[in-house]
Amino acid sequence: MNRAPGADARGQGLEDWRLFRGDGQARAVEFPAAPPWRRFDGPTGAGRSAPPPYLIGRAEADVVNAALHLRRPLLVTGQPGTGKSSLAHAVAHELRLGRVLEWPVNSRAALQDALYRYDAIGRLRESNLRRDLGEGDGELGIGSYVRLGPLGTALVPGSRPRVLLVDELDKGDVDLPNDLLNVFEEGEFEIPELARLPEDQASVRVMTADPDTWTWVARGRVRCREFPVVIITSNGERDFPPAFLRRCVRLALPEPDEDRLLAIVHAHLGAEGLADHDDLLRAFLARRARGELATDQLLNAVFLRRGGVDLDADGLLDAVLHRLGGTV
Repeated sequence: MNRAPGADARGQGLEDWRLFRGDGQARAVEFPAAPPWRRFDGPTGAGRSAPPPYLIGRAEADVVNAALHLRRPLLVTGQPGTGKSSLAHAVAHELRLGRVLEWPVNSRAALQDALYRYDAIGRLRESNLRRDLGEGDGELGIGSYVRLGPLGTALVPGSRPRVLLVDELDKGDVDLPNDLLNVFEEGEFEIPELARLPEDQASVRVMTADPDTWTWVARGRVRCREFPVVIITSNGERDFPPAFLRRCVRLALPEPDEDRLLAIVHAHLGAEGLADHDDLLRAFLARRARGELATDQLLNAVFLRRGGVDLDADGLLDAVLHRLGGTV
């Protein structure tokens, strides 16, 4: 963010940083550069062009490596903002494993949706439409109406594993972890709608969870060649069954200490990092001691301060470093 001429780091020339002024007057403004971790200039479907730097301790990295060697899911727990979800993108980036397949879990999430979906109604509707228009007998290839979900796509055989992020599994149905056990153990699943097709349709081309990407499924069965890198996050809202936990490698991400916070800020914002902004680090640590705060909130505060924003004005710092838990 460009600073106004003569502006210092404590917020002189404040009008320069305000894009929206709340005065009802329409004006064309030039948007400043976004923070490095909020830039989306890659190709469609690829998310950020490159993930931001991700730093964890040697002990935590060793746990990740254990899961990679064992081909076991990695169950990651920790406070909000400790980097649980970002870990999947960091692994995919460092190991060049391509786009991360994401399955955000909620109360309605089901294993079936993560594996594949078959749009039988859509196929019937279009078949009837073709018949009404006199375009053949109306029968359409079933592959155009089958789409693999993120888990199903992760199990497509390939020479290198895919990274699958199962985000906030503890928000799902209580039976969902047990439903995953067989798929994780066998590394395969069946699509019944394809398995019962006649012999001359033994191989069917279907859509995947990757944009504009298709794959061939033989006899309705998808079986991985390399077990995917499965990273499961949990906020600790409930316990998981022992049978599920036994099949996972567990990683508890701690809140970063002062030295780690400095390293994270330097990695994202350059070597000058917190130069002349030690008060923000102290304020962040003091507030985090009283309640939940995420590391990216500190990054947001430093980014704004370095752009000349007076964070002490009218409670702006409270808006940026607000608690994540409890009452607002």
